[in-house]
Amino acid sequence: MSTRPPASASKATSAPQHVPAPATVTAPLAPRRVDSAELMGGQRVLEIVHLGEVYRLQTTRFGKLILTK
Repeated sequence: MSTRPPASASKATSAPQHVPAPATVTAPLAPRRVDSAELMGGQRVLEIVHLGEVYRLQTTRFGKLILTK
């Protein structure tokens, strides 16, 4: 009768398993920046469709921007 170690013991002594390298940490990208004059294209109102909804970006006479749904 042979004294063979259990199957689980033989796996523990097999070649080391591949351990993945830690993920490389990258700096977050800066948000995209667009000049409002370029975005508005000389208009006072711009309609933006987002997820099927229409939003209006308006320039006030005082130069402020208002976004409404």
